[in-house]
Amino acid sequence: MCSAAPGGADPVRDGAILRLGFHPPEVRVPGFEIIDLATLHERRRRRGRRPDLVHRVDFHTLTLITEGSGEHAIDFVTYPCRPGTLLWVRPGQVQRFVRPGTTNGTHLLFTPAFPPHNSSADRLVNEWYGPGCWQLSAGPQYAVLSTLLGQLRAEYDRPQTVSAEILQLLLATVLLQIDRLPHPEGSGDPHAGGEVYARFRAELERGFATTRRAADYAQRLGYTVKTLTRACTAATGQPVKHVIDGRVALEAQRLLAHTHEPVATIARRLGFPEPTNFGKFFTRHAGVTPGAFRLAHQGR
Repeated sequence: MCSAAPGGADPVRDGAILRLGFHPPEVRVPGFEIIDLATLHERRRRRGRRPDLVHRVDFHTLTLITEGSGEHAIDFVTYPCRPGTLLWVRPGQVQRFVRPGTTNGTHLLFTPAFPPHNSSADRLVNEWYGPGCWQLSAGPQYAVLSTLLGQLRAEYDRPQTVSAEILQLLLATVLLQIDRLPHPEGSGDPHAGGEVYARFRAELERGFATTRRAADYAQRLGYTVKTLTRACTAATGQPVKHVIDGRVALEAQRLLAHTHEPVATIARRLGFPEPTNFGKFFTRHAGVTPGAFRLAHQGR
């Protein structure tokens, strides 16, 4: 189970997104937990937290829906949930259980350090920009993942000694099976961009708040802008400049929706000396002004 960030920070008072760290109530295996989704919601209710509050996690969560129907929002995209829906929320992403209690399933939580780092699964753990939702229905892919998660649950719930190594290897198998899944329509395929795209996305995550110039990223990585554009187009269907601006706009949405920082402060944090320029940028990408976006998300 997750809990609020250390120090008891008040997300409303200090202007920060509610950030949840990995702190299960019973530490059976450091960095890993597997529970029912219904149990997660009940724990949050007992601790006085609304299950539908928006929050940002510092760990990975995988959820396979097995019962009911509902919705789940990841970074402002709302996905329908039904038996066979697979959700993957990565560290740093913002999520919200839109209608908690209407679905149940297997909920897996793990820190980035938990999976074995000598396997191909390590790459998947570090790709924060991958798809967030697959609709598997009741096909063979769902059956494979359901079986693997059942094996994870059986090992985790052993009454005697639990093997962290077995859990790590089973988790790596789960991640590699997910990597085999067809990419959801409209999500692009990060693998299509190859090493160029992977290096660019890592550099973008480090530098999006300081520069939005494609030429700066090309220079840092030793590529041409044309090479970055080819990689981004292959992976996302969009040129490099659109990918850069999209990352900045996403962070702006997170900060506007879930903090009380003034718009001018957010603008400066994201590299805009003038709030007016930030307002134009945000409106162009989000379709509404920063103030209207904030009101729509904080007014619920």
